[in-house]
Amino acid sequence: MEGFKMFSVLVTGSDRGIGLGLVQRFVELPHPPQLLFATCRHPEGPEGQLDVTDPHSIRAAAKEVEKYLTGCGLSLLINNAGIACATTLASETAQSMAAVYATNTIGPMLVCQAFLPLLKRAALRNICLEMSCRKAAIVNMSSSYGSIATVDEWDWHQDVGYRCSKAALNMLTRCQSQSYSICGILCVSLHPGYVKTQLEAERRYY
Repeated sequence: MEGFKMFSVLVTGSDRGIGLGLVQRFVELPHPPQLLFATCRHPEGPEGQLDVTDPHSIRAAAKEVEKYLTGCGLSLLINNAGIACATTLASETAQSMAAVYATNTIGPMLVCQAFLPLLKRAALRNICLEMSCRKAAIVNMSSSYGSIATVDEWDWHQDVGYRCSKAALNMLTRCQSQSYSICGILCVSLHPGYVKTQLEAERRYY
């Protein structure tokens, strides 16, 4: 981790679980980011608010972050915010699936659209570097539940809306990679593995 250096990082859904853990690990790095934006839907203070289901909140957050970056751009955007509903194929509804998609799939798309100019700026400032988190990158937090090939743990939790939202997120990442790579922006989906979080205490999603 000695050579792992980034100028700026933004993490959504950072008030608990994986998001909070990521923020803590970034702070503990030998060379932590100069700017670390930890955002969530309902922060305790006026700063750090970013509701990924609210386009106005997303745009406001992008403008606020831009002020702190002072023209340097955003090095790494981690779309971590996510929700899940315990459903089966028989009990899933349009409302519950739409709610999960709004946070897990549409949210990351809107966040990336809003922060794309800042990511492009970072990539341009580091044009000599190969695509990486040091240059400019988008990380979409996915799940093995989104795998079409394995349909992981179906007998344990069906969670249809969650699975579909993560499968769609993986395709979104692929589309972003097709479009944003020409700007020097790395785009990846990650399955974080089995992580003990408050969400996992109710059911094992990740």
